[in-house]
Amino acid sequence: MKTVPVTGGAGFIGSHVCESLIKRGDKVIVVDNFNDYYDVQLKRNRIKKFNDNCKIYEVDITDYVEMEKVFSENKIDQVCHLAAQAGVRYSIENPFVYEQNNILGTLNLLELCRHKKVNSFIFASSSSVYGGNKKIPFSESASVDKPISIYAATKKSTELMAYTYHDMFGINCTGLRFFTVYGPWGRPDMALFKFTDSILKEEKIDVYNFGKMKRDFTYVDDIVTGVISALDHNYPYEIFNLGNSDTVELNYFIELIEKELGKKSLKNLMPMQAGDVPETYADISKARKMLGFDPKIGIGEGIKRFIKWHKEYY
Repeated sequence: MKTVPVTGGAGFIGSHVCESLIKRGDKVIVVDNFNDYYDVQLKRNRIKKFNDNCKIYEVDITDYVEMEKVFSENKIDQVCHLAAQAGVRYSIENPFVYEQNNILGTLNLLELCRHKKVNSFIFASSSSVYGGNKKIPFSESASVDKPISIYAATKKSTELMAYTYHDMFGINCTGLRFFTVYGPWGRPDMALFKFTDSILKEEKIDVYNFGKMKRDFTYVDDIVTGVISALDHNYPYEIFNLGNSDTVELNYFIELIEKELGKKSLKNLMPMQAGDVPETYADISKARKMLGFDPKIGIGEGIKRFIKWHKEYY
């Protein structure tokens, strides 16, 4: 049994990871600032089901003094760092929020691992680091030196900082590049959630690149198995893609939502937005080999599960 703080523990992926760790008997510490980037009540409801099975710290990872208390008050074995300011488009208008949360927040955690002798740091990166990479599918060996959004640049920065702390202080660090995660309890700013809401309300949906974009949609339960495996393997320093290793065109994605809802969408067709890429597609051969990562849930089943949750929740 290990003691694991999960930063962003009330977030979409974080709450699912917390639930999985609690179920297997680990001591979980939820660390979250419950900011209002989206519905705060949704965040609180995600962790309500944990009852008294975990500690909850309502603190901001950018506050070193408060985070130091989390480390001082608990005998921490590993850190699972999933807190971040997410969203490519939001980063265009709010770059300083990303610099604070993603870079300073990660630096604080790495410094605390160093000083508190915590030798295991698992953290969320993003498929966005691949930028305009032309070689498909995206491999961890590809160059990621040309990010095309501030969000992507901050995620690449966290990978570099983690490597530095591994090299200088011997901290085991594993970065996980998530590919378009979706599922129950998802984020309201993401496509599946927004499209479902708008179709039900008979409002227009913004469809970028005229629906010709392709994404490697990955169901949240599959992502969680990858995160847990990374915690258990605790490699010295590795970067892994966690994706479904399949691409789905946006137009087809919308068709699946329409079919499940039994309603047609009203589309506002738009060109590609700055910071976006036409396609994401994960090469997961490294994660298969070293983490035993094997995604199970296809896009049709995943959308069905999300909409079932959405109807029950709302």
